[in-house]
Amino acid sequence: MAITLSGDQSIPAPPLSSRLTTTQVWGIALLTPYLLVFLAFVVYPVCYGLWLARAPSNYVALYNDPIFARAAVNTLIFLVIGINIKMVIALFLSGFFAQQRTWIKWLSVIFILPWAVPSIPTILSVRFMLNPEWGMINHYIFAFTGDDGPNWLNDPTVALTMAIGVHIWKSLPFWTMILITGRLAIAQDLFEAAEVDGANWWQKFRFITWPSMQTLYITCTLLSMIWTLGDFNSVYLLTGGGPADLTHVLSTLGIRYLRLDQLSLAMAAIVCAMPFVLPLIYFMMKRLSR
Repeated sequence: MAITLSGDQSIPAPPLSSRLTTTQVWGIALLTPYLLVFLAFVVYPVCYGLWLARAPSNYVALYNDPIFARAAVNTLIFLVIGINIKMVIALFLSGFFAQQRTWIKWLSVIFILPWAVPSIPTILSVRFMLNPEWGMINHYIFAFTGDDGPNWLNDPTVALTMAIGVHIWKSLPFWTMILITGRLAIAQDLFEAAEVDGANWWQKFRFITWPSMQTLYITCTLLSMIWTLGDFNSVYLLTGGGPADLTHVLSTLGIRYLRLDQLSLAMAAIVCAMPFVLPLIYFMMKRLSR
């Protein structure tokens, strides 16, 4: 490459190495190992998984597997019902914890503990409490009523409901904190003016709080749905997909196929989550671009 000067004179451009400063060279050298790790442990496994799931016979086998159909329905229930219930509760709890009172601040410390503690011990502790023979819940039911408690995780509907409840309990503090920051960003002058005009709490929420937090709330809901599609802790640790593999979601279904040494079906099950993920990503990016 040459640099043209006036009078049709040209001089050769300096080589690339001479145009890089010492800081830039060191930056590239230090960045290279991270790039290699990313290619080896992220790009390659994803591409390899897509290559394993490429055969149409994998999707025919999934279609003929009744467990896959049930897992897809359970995933949809998790996204449509569980996530929206969680976000509505987080929206109203954010108003409660945003109050400047000492006892509420101390209560918020206890409220955040389920999210702060690792998933494995917390979810397994819930599973132990729901044990029909020696679980704490059935123990108190027997102590107060004299009757044996139900086998909580033996009914598919109850077990899936418990899994959704554990997911809400575990992740609710995080989204509540996010929505608290949105509430604190609203100018207090608006609420003071509304009080002067005689507005009640519902009118202040409808005409001030919700319009100010609508974009944040919808973005958090979409992001929570995307994260939940890849989260298998709530179901796998609580129910293990049981009873009779009727509480699986798509993420835990892939683990089931891996345990059965059916790697191609596991990858195909994960690929089948794309119709859930891609629309959510599209709508979230579209809202953020505004």
